[in-house]
Amino acid sequence: MLTISNYVKAKTPEEAYELNQARNSRVMGGMMWMRLGNARVKTVIDLSDLGLDQIEDTDNVIRIGAMCTLRQLEQCEVLKELYGDGIAESVRHIVGVQFRNQATVGGSIYGRFGFSDVLTAFLALDTFVELYNGGTIRLSEFVKRKPDKDILLSVIVRKSRRKFRYGSVRQTKTDFPVIACAVVNGIVHGQESWYFSVGARPMKAALIEKQWEIPADASEEVIAEYARQAAAEFQYGTNMRGSAEYRRHLAEVLIRREMSSILAEER
Repeated sequence: MLTISNYVKAKTPEEAYELNQARNSRVMGGMMWMRLGNARVKTVIDLSDLGLDQIEDTDNVIRIGAMCTLRQLEQCEVLKELYGDGIAESVRHIVGVQFRNQATVGGSIYGRFGFSDVLTAFLALDTFVELYNGGTIRLSEFVKRKPDKDILLSVIVRKSRRKFRYGSVRQTKTDFPVIACAVVNGIVHGQESWYFSVGARPMKAALIEKQWEIPADASEEVIAEYARQAAAEFQYGTNMRGSAEYRRHLAEVLIRREMSSILAEER
């Protein structure tokens, strides 16, 4: 059971940051996972008055406020225009629409949960996070940091022409993923690059980049070999949902499918 002594709706990011420095304070997002834990929290900090619930489309970036819901991601036309159905696919199995109407992007990213589909998806893109005290840093760097008491304000996706695919395997439709994979392909500084993000290993998502020039008409055997090489670079663990060996096999299969889909689009 979660026991809360004080509830404060912060008026400014500065106030939220200062309140959060207390050892027994927590920032609330959608309160979807936090409420399921057993803890005594002195102060819960609500960010809903800070205007962080919008998705802003600019010339160069898409800025997603930390209090945006997963449902907003799922329905965002700008993200769909840039990356097809990939972002919507990454969240559509997360429990149900009612849950996604409350769970927040900030909670999903800041928590760096091993099971996070949202983290896995955005890690493969050209993504940054904006922190109140820590400034703007790459998501791939943020993932490696130890948890601290900073405030996540927004997730920033830099616009670029990249093809994006996402896939996951679940034992049941709305369960946590056994494995989750995102694959992105694009031209970076004149060089063709592939980005592979694998989450639910069951550890938090990790990212690798490969500068592979794969012809659009590559055979399935060639693509399968590239997928095998990519999947082999991640570490996998065992838990109640699957063994490390099983997860590595699933990652290889998903990566191959996603690469094949991207290459087929280029033909």
